[in-house]
Amino acid sequence: MSRLRLGMAGGGEGAFIGAVHRMAAALDGDWDLVAGAFSTDGGRNTRTGERLGLDQQRVYPSLDALIAHERTLPLDERIEALAIVTPNHLHAPMAIAALDAGVHVFCEKPMAMSVVEAEAIAAAAKASGRQFALAFTYSGYPLIEEARARVARGDFGAIRLVQVEYLQGWLSQPIDTDGNKQAEWRTDPARAGLGGCLGDIGTHAFQLAEHVSGLSVESVSADLTTHVEGRRLDDDVSALLRFQGGARGVLKASQVAAGEENGLRLRIHGERGGLDWSQTEPNTLTLRWLDRPAEIVRTGGPGMLDATATLVRTPAGHPEGYIEAFANLYRAFVSAIRSDGNDRWFPGVTDGLHTMRFIEAVIANAASDQKWTSVNPGDSE
Repeated sequence: MSRLRLGMAGGGEGAFIGAVHRMAAALDGDWDLVAGAFSTDGGRNTRTGERLGLDQQRVYPSLDALIAHERTLPLDERIEALAIVTPNHLHAPMAIAALDAGVHVFCEKPMAMSVVEAEAIAAAAKASGRQFALAFTYSGYPLIEEARARVARGDFGAIRLVQVEYLQGWLSQPIDTDGNKQAEWRTDPARAGLGGCLGDIGTHAFQLAEHVSGLSVESVSADLTTHVEGRRLDDDVSALLRFQGGARGVLKASQVAAGEENGLRLRIHGERGGLDWSQTEPNTLTLRWLDRPAEIVRTGGPGMLDATATLVRTPAGHPEGYIEAFANLYRAFVSAIRSDGNDRWFPGVTDGLHTMRFIEAVIANAASDQKWTSVNPGDSE
């Protein structure tokens, strides 16, 4: 099949996540990056395009300029999808503009700045008939799919407990006031939104908990804390979760857990057993049982389900990690665009709406004396 043409908004020189998207999109040979509006800084924008080997006529000063010029090109030359890798405040306007122009969208998370914005994106995606994907990267790991499938087929019985944590330590000091650009925008309400740690990594933990358990969170009881003096958004989150069907959960996310790197861990327990997975050791899934010894499932090793094994690229013992997980989402996104019948799952509108409702419910609960606040998934997705 011919490769699809990808454009990118954001991700210029010095940005972390743009390079990650480019590596992930390139891994399976499905995409050609052909255009971009990488930075509002003209020099940085130009240099990024040069390093990526792009035609300078397709390195644009803004997304509006990108869309306007791409529309003038023949259909077999213009971009087919746009990767949005900007700070959060640009997600909604960029996604809606691209969808309205008939372009598929792969957007960084969180989906938007508010539920209202997220619903506007959802409406634009539905009206356009184009695909909309979200970069909940960790759901692309093969053993996360293994865990989800085992829960779904009832291996552990009715789910009772869901525990998820995401611990980082990189914001333990006030580096957001010392020129660190990644920290600066993530702690700025105008660019990050209402949640700091909550929106940045709490959403990852929440999405993973819902995705693997197969259950929606109905209500939350939460605490938001800002430990670093002068910081404008939360850097630490604790939440109790009530899931549909009676399961109970705990979510902990922090960016001031000094010494931690990207400590995302998920544990789920049912009436007959449970599972344990950690992002720092992503090729191992531990299964524990009430009536028999624990089992270890390894990426690419014996015992993986047939459907899950298709996500694995290398023989067992060759570690697969973050980039490969991300690439699995891009591969599923391509399959949906091509309608090739593979029907691979990827996070999209439903995940985005749920996480935005979670953010707003946590903020509302933490600011009130109310014990529980409804997440109210709604029916608009």
